[in-house]
Amino acid sequence: MSAAPLSTSAEPRGASLPRVFISAAHKSSGKTTLTLGLAAALHARGHVVQPFKKGPDYIDPQWLAMAAERPCYNLDFHLMRRDEIERQFAHAARGARVSLIEGNKGLYDGLSLDGSNSNAALAKLLGVPVVLVIDARGMTRGVAPLILGYQAFDCDIHIAGVILNNLGGSRHESKLRAVIEHYTDAEVIGAVQHDSAMQITERHLGLVPANEQEAARARIRHVGERVEAQVDLDALLAIADAALARPVAAPVAAAPPGAPVRVAIARDAAFGFYYSEDLDALRAAGAELVPFDTLAAPALPPGVDGLIIGGGFPEVFMAELEANAALRASIHGAIDAGLPAYAECGGLMYLSRSLAWQGQTRQMVGAVPGDTVMHDRPVGRGYAQLEPTGDDRWRESHSIPAHEFHYSSLENLPPDSIFAYRVTRGHGIDGVHDGYQRHNLLAGYAHRRGAGERGWIAPFLNQVRVHKARARAHTQGLT
Repeated sequence: MSAAPLSTSAEPRGASLPRVFISAAHKSSGKTTLTLGLAAALHARGHVVQPFKKGPDYIDPQWLAMAAERPCYNLDFHLMRRDEIERQFAHAARGARVSLIEGNKGLYDGLSLDGSNSNAALAKLLGVPVVLVIDARGMTRGVAPLILGYQAFDCDIHIAGVILNNLGGSRHESKLRAVIEHYTDAEVIGAVQHDSAMQITERHLGLVPANEQEAARARIRHVGERVEAQVDLDALLAIADAALARPVAAPVAAAPPGAPVRVAIARDAAFGFYYSEDLDALRAAGAELVPFDTLAAPALPPGVDGLIIGGGFPEVFMAELEANAALRASIHGAIDAGLPAYAECGGLMYLSRSLAWQGQTRQMVGAVPGDTVMHDRPVGRGYAQLEPTGDDRWRESHSIPAHEFHYSSLENLPPDSIFAYRVTRGHGIDGVHDGYQRHNLLAGYAHRRGAGERGWIAPFLNQVRVHKARARAHTQGLT
């Protein structure tokens, strides 16, 4: 999958950008599976489908990207300003036959009382008609007041269609259709029967990462076929086409292009939590991304100027990670030699001294002198906020929005450890600090957006370029 290049000029004003928001009455209604099926079915018809995910999620976007064969982009009010959301959406949606935005939780759910960070707020901001997914298990006549209430709660939200999900059979479907037709003006564009074969195994964040499942594409095809047979795709496209044209501007670059650098990035079954926007922004800023497999590579790629290890599930692969002692030694040596490195959550766990889970303890890289211990319940979960400590080597001067979702804790760090951030919301490493620093390594539990003025890409690449220039000058001085 390749992303559309970042544009440098404004898009034509009044672009149509066909789009639809897939939301639900409440979480766990099956909207992710349905959105996945819609993307796969529309792609199978030959349409260019651009998927989006509302909120700070890594796993759902992996599946949606596989279904659409196009990178999925996140849109989130905590990590992004409103204008950044609009620009990111417009940039990614350019050239697509239809954009599918999958919400998180329920349509009107959100952290704020006024709903300013809800799915409805995002639909309103982007002028997107909503298709409401209703988990119809056990429902008959009660579906009518539910739909009427959702329609009346915010008159600025256009609920353009309904998909009934988890139906108990054709008789159940007939009853629901009759009730909806009698009491409401909602258009039922789909009725999906309960099918256990469409379910995808859940894990910490909601879904198993697609890069862990050999049968992922076969599962996606099955879901797409089932959705195509039970949802009126032409009606969905008509809803998307009815979205009003809107002014479109070019996205703001995350960092100005600089001298080319090569950055190693862990991308494999153990590590794969990266925002598509951030990968685009790294490349646009002059970074050549060099992927490597932590389970198989004997060493870091040669000639790299920096290292990125994102989140993932290293505990699932801790035996394989331990077995690859050559790579662990290569990474430890590179960090000790000053290679600029950035690691988040799973990356922090891998760089720690050891990882303990389910009665086993495995040796990890050891660049972070602490031990990771997995727990049964989340240690840090939800949105976070970081403030630079003044000891941060990136010299950031602004509050940093982030999010975290980790079941592990980092123990036995030396008392003189240096941290880049104070945690004003969330847990971080010890409930007070996050962003462990050693040499040119910055590793923490918080997941940050890389792009944007408060992102990690610009300060990281600045450090990479400074280190590369010093290394070159040192080499030239020796010769």
